[in-house]
Amino acid sequence: QVELVESGGGLVEAGGSLTLSCVASGRTCSRYNMGWFRQAPGKEREFVAGISWNGGSTWYADSMKGRFTISRDNAKNLLYLQMKSLKPEDTAVYYCAATTAYSGTRYAGNYDYWGQGTQVTIPS
Repeated sequence: QVELVESGGGLVEAGGSLTLSCVASGRTCSRYNMGWFRQAPGKEREFVAGISWNGGSTWYADSMKGRFTISRDNAKNLLYLQMKSLKPEDTAVYYCAATTAYSGTRYAGNYDYWGQGTQVTIPS
């Protein structure tokens, strides 16, 4: 069992920056590939970014590439999402998730564990 808890969400002006954190606890957290997803009101949950178990590989949704950076610190069981140049359309609840899968890691259905989410709001 892996427990995930996100933090760092808030209200930020357009063009601003925010860093989300996710602390993991439980069995062998460092063995999991991790991802960030987001869900805006009335929309489906969408993939944001993913990172391999050792941090050696990262992948992003096209619309986030260059603006968002995913990283992890396995010694502290922490996952991060650095976001810059934020836009109103980035407003959503952001979730971190863990998976044992090595393929299909852009799809929410392939993740085994989820956090409760943290709200990010960018007013228009």
